Amino acid sequence: MSESLTGGDVVRDASKGALFVLFLVTMIDMIGFGIVIPFLTYLVEDLTPAGQTANIGLWVGLLMTSYSAAQFLFSPFWGSISDRIGRRPVLMVGLVGNTVFFTMFGLANTLVIAFIARFLAGVFNGNIAVARAYIGDVSTPQQLATRMGIIGAAFGLGFTFGPFIGGELSDPASRWEWFVGTIFETHPYLLPCLVASILSIFSLIIAFRSLPESLPLESRTQKESIPWLTNMAHIMKNSVSMLKAPSVSLVIWVSMLFTFGFTIMHAVFILYTEMSPENGGLAFSEADNGRVFAMIGITGILTQGVLIGPLTRRLGSRTLIPIASLLTGIGLFLIPYTQAENAWLHVLVVSVIIALGNGIFQPSSSSFLTRVAKANGYELGVVMGAQESLGAFARILGPLTGGLVWTLTASREWPLDYHTVFHLCGLMMLCAALLSFKLPYLDLNEAPGAKEES
Repeated sequence: MSESLTGGDVVRDASKGALFVLFLVTMIDMIGFGIVIPFLTYLVEDLTPAGQTANIGLWVGLLMTSYSAAQFLFSPFWGSISDRIGRRPVLMVGLVGNTVFFTMFGLANTLVIAFIARFLAGVFNGNIAVARAYIGDVSTPQQLATRMGIIGAAFGLGFTFGPFIGGELSDPASRWEWFVGTIFETHPYLLPCLVASILSIFSLIIAFRSLPESLPLESRTQKESIPWLTNMAHIMKNSVSMLKAPSVSLVIWVSMLFTFGFTIMHAVFILYTEMSPENGGLAFSEADNGRVFAMIGITGILTQGVLIGPLTRRLGSRTLIPIASLLTGIGLFLIPYTQAENAWLHVLVVSVIIALGNGIFQPSSSSFLTRVAKANGYELGVVMGAQESLGAFARILGPLTGGLVWTLTASREWPLDYHTVFHLCGLMMLCAALLSFKLPYLDLNEAPGAKEES
């Protein structure tokens, strides 16, 4: 790791090997989030005691929420620890946690154990902020944007490969004879979890050999760590203050509504697709669902890698935000109207619509928020931190809401039946789109600090 001077500060430049390790750490984090999506509903059904099947939707929501909640609660803790002892050990502890708790989840034989394992996996995966801090330590201002793109690419790939791995390797004993009579028959979702654990071990070995410490001793804080409650109170205070800030608050509210509606779908999509056609579902397997989410991931990568640049230059981020919200809302609303005889054609079309909308919304909203914050003189770190915190809150609330609404409505008669939760997703996207029409118009050529147009 070399050092260079920029603005009077010493920047320890990262090797390609170090950046590759950070890429792996982030990608494995997203694999850990996505790998359970295809089989989580089936695992909950297997572990649900007889007579309690009405609570399946709620348990699916709880298990999905637990991971995001743990990440939200423990990210400040890991960030504070890394400021004191360095980034490298914290990142390696996270990889060890991945290895242990992915395997624990695959071996779970009760819903409580599955919940504990999922929560602890989220605790040890709360170190994405540390990976970003590492990149900040080793990058000049000119390098920062490009290198932060590593995190974005890892997110996209992880969310694509995670569900695909989870779906293709679920219940192997029913697909390959050599797994019959083994532990993989009694624990049908252990194999994908073991693969995730092996990936973590692989990354841990590479990190041990190739990831130098980015934070020199003289730069580490010697202060006592801030108590957790004080830290969380500070985060909440900043978030609330940004929700009251003119212009900035509108963008954050739009992002929260979008995230809330989108993550509701995460909890209920497979609850719908695994239902029998007689009940309105598609009778999809774990592998089928994994392929659907892989399609969404691939479309999202192509959208952000190929389409977003030309679209932004032609229309601008402000115009793209309501378009993306409406597009995503249409896709989510149409999910439960799939006909079993044409299931794959319909699912393909709906998945592409959803992925296009999400792939356009995420970079557009972040870009527009950055420009609004600069144009109005807000500290960018505070604004982006508030957006991340409130987005995490929406990711926690979304799956839990989806599971609860499904539990209350799925077995009822139309209009309050299994369609209801997807209608709710579409409604949230419509609210996001309508609110986004109130976003300020900014001159595309204005410099940071310029005023909004009246």
